[in-house]
This record gives sequence, structure tokens and C-alpha cells, in this order.
Amino acid sequence: MPVSDSRARTALIEASGLAGLPTELVELVRVGSNSVYRIDSDFIGRVAPDLTFRANAERQVRVARWLERIGFPATRALPVEQPIEASGRVVTLWGSVCRNDVYAPIGDVARLIRDLHSLDVPSDIDLPALRPFGAPGDQLPALPDLSAVNSAFLRERIEWAREAFPLLPFTLPRGVIHGDANVGNVLLGDDGQAVLIDLDSFAVGAREWDLIQTALFHDRLGWHTCEEYRTFVEVYGYDLTTWEGYSALADMREIAMTTWLGRKAGESAATSEEAEKRITAIRTGASRRDWGAY
Repeated sequence: MPVSDSRARTALIEASGLAGLPTELVELVRVGSNSVYRIDSDFIGRVAPDLTFRANAERQVRVARWLERIGFPATRALPVEQPIEASGRVVTLWGSVCRNDVYAPIGDVARLIRDLHSLDVPSDIDLPALRPFGAPGDQLPALPDLSAVNSAFLRERIEWAREAFPLLPFTLPRGVIHGDANVGNVLLGDDGQAVLIDLDSFAVGAREWDLIQTALFHDRLGWHTCEEYRTFVEVYGYDLTTWEGYSALADMREIAMTTWLGRKAGESAATSEEAEKRITAIRTGASRRDWGAY
């Protein structure tokens, strides 16, 4: 269930007070997997839905500390003891990258992903193996806010992806990955430097997973121009669309994107309509060019 603004805000204010941060100016930025707030323009607070997310929050902070230690341009966890449990939630506190979210040019996105992929796996962080659809035997999402037909179809596709993903003929070396690498997770700092954000999904696995969204956004969704995608390929040094497993991996990424949205379908009529539209397109092979960005 999504975290309501009021309950998440209460948790954030409590955690900010415990950390010695100001609590007068708190602005909701977005609600996704976490509720994200701007605190007094200089700080960011991320509120997870419940206490079961503590291990993930702890790992985010450890990853951020590691990236800071080696000088990698990523979001910085504040130097306080965290995560913080407050009002039944898990809160992490970060420095603000910029006062107004400005997404980095695609060349900077490619460079950060390339540089991240050049790093060795840190020995002091227990990064999970990449399993974007869960492990065999994991419970499938219920998706109660979708129509019965679309819920059943999407669950079947998740099962297919769970079995098929490990069998893809990956060619790039396995290693550290961001797990949700796309232009929406690279911001331009006030100093003009591109910074990687949202460290929730860091893992060890197939690096193709970090390239698929940019390829998919261009090839199927039309969110990147041909020139932008050429720039991405030139900077990163590899064109995923030429790989034999591209089509299947793109199908899987669509399923992951749509499952995430399907979990949020009960939040609004617009979200529900978008989720149903996407599932219909996946089932029928219709164009994805009318998909909205979430």
C-alpha cells in the first residue's frame, strides 16, 4: 500500500528532529516506492512504507557511503546514524543534489552508468544478486486494483519472466549495477555535475539490465530521440539493441514497469487507466508510444 502523505510526513518530521534537521519547511516531491520530501531546500528525506524496508534502507546508506568514499558522483547520505525508525516507518536522510530537479543530458547518464559498471564489487556490502522478478517460489503480487483478466495475465507474464530471465544469453560481464538506471535517476547538481540518485535497487548481476530502459525508452516508447540514443551508445560503448536477447529483455522490462504501476493502480483513476492500457498493449502487441511516464 502507498504511504499516505500525512503519515509519511509525520514520520519524516520526527526523524528530521531526531537528526537535528529543521522541520519547518517540508515539501512532498513525489510518491513512488518511497515518499520523497525536500527539507528546507538543502536536504532530502525518503520514507519507506513500513519497517520491513529497513534492510533495504540500511543497504542504501552503505552503498552511498561507499560511493562517497571512492569519489563516485552519487547522492550522499547525511552523516548521521541512519536509517531512522519513526512512527512505524523507515526514514533515510540525504543531501539535496539541486534545488529544482533537472535531469542530466543523456551523455552524462551513459557516462555514469559506464563508470559504475567499471567498479569492483565492494567487499564490505552484501549486495543481492539481481532477481528483478523474484526467486522461484516467491509469492506473486496480488494486484487487486486491476481487472481480474489483466491481473491474471500480468501474473502469468511475471512467472514467465522469472523463469526466462536467468536463461538469457547475457554477454556483458556481471558486476555492480544500479538496478533502475535511466535518465530519471541522474540529476544535474547546482554545480552542473551529473549525480546518480535512488540507490534502492543496487545489486550484482547482468549489466544489460542497466541499459535496457534507455534502449526501450528510445526504441518502443519514443521517449528518447535517435540522436539521444546514438549519444548514449557512443558514450557507454555498447548498443544493447544489437544483442540477440534484446527483444526478450525489453519485454521483461515492460512487465517490471507495468507491475510497479499495477501495484499503485488503486491510488487514482489515471494510474489505473495507465496500468490497464499498458497491459492491453503488452497482450495485443499494440504501440507503446502512448504510454505515460511515471
